[in-house]
Amino acid sequence: MGDGARETEKRTGGKGERLAEWADGRLGVHSLLKAKTRRAFPDHWSFMLGEICLYSFVIIVVTGVYLTFYFHPSMETVEYQGSYAPLRGQLVSEAFDSTMHISFEVRGGLLIRQAHHWAALVFVAAMLVHMMRVFFTGAFRKPRELNWAFGFSLLILGMFGGLTGYDLPDDLLSGTGLAVVNGTILSIPIVGTYLSMFLFGGEFPGDDLVARFHSIHVLLIPALMVGLLVAHLLLVLYHGHTQKPGPGRTDRNVVGLPLRVRAVKSGGFFFLVSGVIFVMAAVAQINPVWQYGPYRADQVSAGSQPDWYMGVADGLLRVMPGWEIVLWGHTLALDNLIPLLVGVGLFLALGAYPFIEAWVTGDDREQHLLDRPRNRPVRTALGVAWLAFYLVALIGAANDIIAIRFHVSVNAVTWAVRIGLIVVPLAAYAVTKRWALGLQRRDRDAVLHGRETGIVKRLPHGEFVEVHEPLGQERLHLLTQHEQYTPIGPGPSVNGGGPDTAPHFAQRLRAALSRGLYGEGTQIIKPTEQEYSRRPETEPSPDTTGHRSALP
Repeated sequence: MGDGARETEKRTGGKGERLAEWADGRLGVHSLLKAKTRRAFPDHWSFMLGEICLYSFVIIVVTGVYLTFYFHPSMETVEYQGSYAPLRGQLVSEAFDSTMHISFEVRGGLLIRQAHHWAALVFVAAMLVHMMRVFFTGAFRKPRELNWAFGFSLLILGMFGGLTGYDLPDDLLSGTGLAVVNGTILSIPIVGTYLSMFLFGGEFPGDDLVARFHSIHVLLIPALMVGLLVAHLLLVLYHGHTQKPGPGRTDRNVVGLPLRVRAVKSGGFFFLVSGVIFVMAAVAQINPVWQYGPYRADQVSAGSQPDWYMGVADGLLRVMPGWEIVLWGHTLALDNLIPLLVGVGLFLALGAYPFIEAWVTGDDREQHLLDRPRNRPVRTALGVAWLAFYLVALIGAANDIIAIRFHVSVNAVTWAVRIGLIVVPLAAYAVTKRWALGLQRRDRDAVLHGRETGIVKRLPHGEFVEVHEPLGQERLHLLTQHEQYTPIGPGPSVNGGGPDTAPHFAQRLRAALSRGLYGEGTQIIKPTEQEYSRRPETEPSPDTTGHRSALP
């Protein structure tokens, strides 16, 4: 290349730069990213929960692609001739045979298979914890209602993705779980039989079960999840991040790290999450199908439990009495139908709560500052009660194992879970609400009386008092910045004061819910400017200008 050509390239840029300019002129990607990279990202540990979801999903996709190369989704019967001697010569399905081949003969196959399974468990766990973090801090409020809906949908899809993948090896454990699933589907009135025939390709277990579940697990659910993840991330970029309250943090700014710094930390965190999952896959055995053997309809594996996220459904089924009723000549299996309705209602209540709260408060403003859970006692108590119900049902899924390990009657464990499903959530709600109110009361006392110094002072008339030190402006702002809602009334009467002057049912319901969330006994009124100015004279004099400005 001559000197003239080099000089021309310096002025016009290299080939890569020209290609980037060409793409930006047609797609606008560089201009869009340049504006977004100037954003700040909060640097709090709780925000890493969402990153764990994303990174574990990446591991699921990568390991799943690897497994797809060797897995044969067929229920055709073959004779097992692999390296695992105890099963050699038995008739198994091609799905089970290929799973054994992956586990024992494919180089690194067992590690990848276990990493795929562990990543799925971590993904659902991180999703649930991330959702509860969003719930307790109120990060679902306007303008992030759609993000909540996307996240909730990802949680449900992750659970069913795990269920369909768990059943692909066609072993005795997964087959037992599918028999339970089939029984629950059949309990649905009118359409249950048709759903079962459609899902399994005929009478259970059918001949197309693995092939259909493979298509759902590999194609349908991942495609939906990728779409939801992309939409979720785009909305995060569009709306910006929420942030914890503090000095200098408002609904119009974000205090945190630049994108470049955050990206480097996130890259390191990705490798950390990947490393932990692969270490778990290397040292902790999961789903050893060779111990269970191939699925046979006339056998049930002992001690069979589904993965933890489906344990709540299994627990509800186990503790439900065997109730059946006959209506118009048809048997209604309540022992399967009621647990199904309770489980669906449990998750629908979680998914619908943000929209119910928005309707009750009528707050249409954009909210970018997070709540402290103690400042929303009823919401926090409801979330803890939801988790308590989930955990008790999960314990019910292991009633047989608990009975064996602790040498107690399985009936005693079952009755304990039945009672616990009612008592434990109510107790958790009451304790959490009182705890949150107690923390609010402590915050109020700290604002009005300051911090205990441990210095005891004797007053002129002989009384001994402890000297309190006023809080700093940053602490005062944190304890008093939250807004407290007042309950709404039942609304105006209808029919112009005619015979039917009662408010509409929706108005009465909204007023009742508002009183339940923000009425008497649901929050401690935070200090006012006047109360703060009338603090006891035994305290040192603060810089009143700076401190009082921190109070709303």
